[in-house]
Amino acid sequence: IRKDALLAASRLVIAVNEVINSLPGKQVGTVGKISSYPGASNVIPGKVVMSLEIRDLSLEKVETLFAEVQKRAREIASDSKTEISFQQQFVIKPALSNNLLKDKIDSSAKGLGFTTKFMQSGAIHDSQNMSLIAPMAMIFVPSVGGISHSPNEFTNAVDMTNGANVLLQTILSIDKQQKS
Repeated sequence: IRKDALLAASRLVIAVNEVINSLPGKQVGTVGKISSYPGASNVIPGKVVMSLEIRDLSLEKVETLFAEVQKRAREIASDSKTEISFQQQFVIKPALSNNLLKDKIDSSAKGLGFTTKFMQSGAIHDSQNMSLIAPMAMIFVPSVGGISHSPNEFTNAVDMTNGANVLLQTILSIDKQQKS
């Protein structure tokens, strides 16, 4: 029997997608890096190292999904006569935006004539660390083509200026409220 680690890893990538989509919600799972060894075109890969990131606003849901991915990995390993192990690098606790700050941002944007859309961001931002010491919320500005977290991401100067003005008005509104 060929113990093809890359074939087993490929099955695991598909399993991750199935597990993530098995529950309702906005959770995401990403296998962003895969390296096979020895990496020769005529040698069956004996080892694969890959990354896995699962995100949701509920840490409990992330843990449930990860447990199911691990279960599926055990099944794949058994079927393919390979070994699959996980090394957890870090767990990032989801950070929820502060409702008061979200309302202030929304009001400031509308006061400047902009429409707003509340969105969940599962991506890692500095705000996750900030939320450990102070209330936080984020202002997102449009990226051309909706592309974000990519080298191809681009935001027009007008949209950046508008975002900065929303931030300024939000800060002034909070400052005014605290002085009263």
